[in-house]
Amino acid sequence: MMNQSPAETALSRAMIRWSLTKSTPVAETPRSWIFRVEQGSRSSGALKILKPSASAEEGRGARLLQWYEGDGAATVFDIHGDTIFMEWIDGGTLGDPSRNGRDDEATNAFATVVANLHRPRPDRPDGLMPLRQRFEALFDTDVRAWPHTARDLYARAAGIALKLFDKPTAELPLHGDLHHDNILSSDRGWLAIDPKGLFGDPHYELANAFRNPQGSPKLYADPRRIKAMADTFSARLGLNRKRLIGFAAAHSGLSACWDLADGNSIIGDLAVLPNLLSAYDQA
Repeated sequence: MMNQSPAETALSRAMIRWSLTKSTPVAETPRSWIFRVEQGSRSSGALKILKPSASAEEGRGARLLQWYEGDGAATVFDIHGDTIFMEWIDGGTLGDPSRNGRDDEATNAFATVVANLHRPRPDRPDGLMPLRQRFEALFDTDVRAWPHTARDLYARAAGIALKLFDKPTAELPLHGDLHHDNILSSDRGWLAIDPKGLFGDPHYELANAFRNPQGSPKLYADPRRIKAMADTFSARLGLNRKRLIGFAAAHSGLSACWDLADGNSIIGDLAVLPNLLSAYDQA
């Protein structure tokens, strides 16, 4: 046990706790260490060991993932402290068909995942973040942080967000970061991973789809795609079309605020946000 790193210590404890027989490091992210493990009859599982800086948010997401009980999401077998033992999924992401000319199929699959996640379940996990709190960066950002030519986009996105929060609808637990590359292919169908653990308006769950998949601004900034996606989500999920597009525009503004604060480019959101605002006005 001498000179073990925190990850090694947590891993060795997890191996004993869950009688795991083999571990292979898969990835280290800014938020966690991920290992592929084996356990008796379950051929493969995943161990996610959270870093201290991320444990509050990631722990909230893990408890929500556990609450889904594998319905539309990866199954969590157990959680102990900052270590999550869960289903191993090694299929591609929903971003792959979307980027490869099958975006309509991907949109329908996305709607199916949301329908499964939003199915009525008893109780709800403790400690979920209220959706309005998630939007603080949008409301608190100084407009001067935005490029001069895009400040009207920021003002409109923030105004739409305020309007949406002024007219609340039914609230439920939300994944909170659902996008094409957070939905993986498995032998059980498409499954969501990495939720943020929010609580609020179900229309927000679809917001990130409108600015994804990553690396495809030509696709997601297309006004026809925005309209078609809103039509599909509204029809499949019984949601209000204008609210869907409103939350998509508000979230695009929010994401740009996060990126500006981190010193990242906002070129993707500058491509899609004007067309989301236009679609919102027409809805």
